[in-house]
Amino acid sequence: MLYELIGIVRPTSLAEVREIVLAAGQLVLQNKGVIRGLQNWGQFSLPKATSVHQMRHSTGYYFAMRFDASPATQEDVRKMLRLDPRMIRHTSVKLGDNQLGTMSRMGGVDWSKPGME
Repeated sequence: MLYELIGIVRPTSLAEVREIVLAAGQLVLQNKGVIRGLQNWGQFSLPKATSVHQMRHSTGYYFAMRFDASPATQEDVRKMLRLDPRMIRHTSVKLGDNQLGTMSRMGGVDWSKPGME
């Protein structure tokens, strides 16, 4: 099944975003899934201040990952992100079931935006 994961990471460094995306991607690949696309949306203000893991956050790094995996793998990724103290928030949506077409394409990842590190 095709899923899209959107996550918000605490705004300490872009390296933390890379580590989290790498860990989630490796979990998908280890369970015979396929990563269809990644997007780095950059750092933005949150809609409202949020307290997570005994810290208060008003900004965060946003990213999106689109992947094909089983429902069990998707649940494993969600559990891993839920337990990671660097994550502020995440959500995943099922986009389709064996109907990839244009839904699986995303733009490229630009990890080198100026002022991001």
